[in-house]
Amino acid sequence: MLTASKLEKIIELEDSLRSQYQDQLDAKSAEIELGVKKQQEQKVVIEKQLAQLTAISAEGTANKRTDQLNRELTHRCEKVEDEVVTQKKRIKGLQKDLAEDRAEIKALKQYDAAAMKKNLDASKKKLAEKTTANEMLQKSSSKAKAENVKLQQKVDELEARLAVLEPEDDKEDDKDKEESAAA
Repeated sequence: MLTASKLEKIIELEDSLRSQYQDQLDAKSAEIELGVKKQQEQKVVIEKQLAQLTAISAEGTANKRTDQLNRELTHRCEKVEDEVVTQKKRIKGLQKDLAEDRAEIKALKQYDAAAMKKNLDASKKKLAEKTTANEMLQKSSSKAKAENVKLQQKVDELEARLAVLEPEDDKEDDKDKEESAAA
């Protein structure tokens, strides 16, 4: 059974873990949101760059500058796509960490101090009732044993008296048999 001090320590531990991990959860949520915003901004940039490339090729100005811009934009898109892939991996990792932290917090919330104290009080009450009942049973058992000893002593006394009386009866029976045989 947990004592009140242990329950207080568990409550303090739960509070400290909540405060410790809540900051981490908030920070990771903020990082995820930041990553999503960057990803959206990068998508917008990519779309703008693709729109620029489309407009340039639509104009039909096939000069070196257009080719240069096209190469640069393609390179940028690849970089951005690589960043997006990296960010997605990072987001997945952060989401996994967040899920683990939430599971840990859920596990910690299972130790509800109020419910544990209520169960402790109920258990103490049951224990007190069982102890009282056990004491009463012990008293009645002791009383029954004492009565049994007294009765056993009485039986022993009566058997002893019977043993004393039986030889006398046997002698009287022998005399009566002899008299009837002689007669």
